[in-house]
Amino acid sequence: MSDTFNLTVEERGSYAIIRTEGYVNNLGGEKIGEAADQLIEKGVRKLIINFEKSNVVNSIGISILIEVIEKIVDVDGRICFCFLTKTIAKTFNIMGLTQYAEICETENDAIASMA
Repeated sequence: MSDTFNLTVEERGSYAIIRTEGYVNNLGGEKIGEAADQLIEKGVRKLIINFEKSNVVNSIGISILIEVIEKIVDVDGRICFCFLTKTIAKTFNIMGLTQYAEICETENDAIASMA
């Protein structure tokens, strides 16, 4: 499995979208965490993380996502994940991430939820 990971960040006023591409392992998770930290520092309180181009999230990636969720909750924000594979969605549910983060089918659904 390739360790290649990229992400893009799009700020849209009251919320931001982080789009991932590649394997969300320690490297990918750290990049997501750094991007989220920068957005939170700028005052963004609503995050959408789009996993459309990421098919695998390992345990370290999940642990970093939990940290991102905790930081968003601490600032009374919201987070939504979209385009999850069935396996990732099931894993997030088992790990308890869905108690604090919303799951949406598409990015447009997530955007509508943030409105």
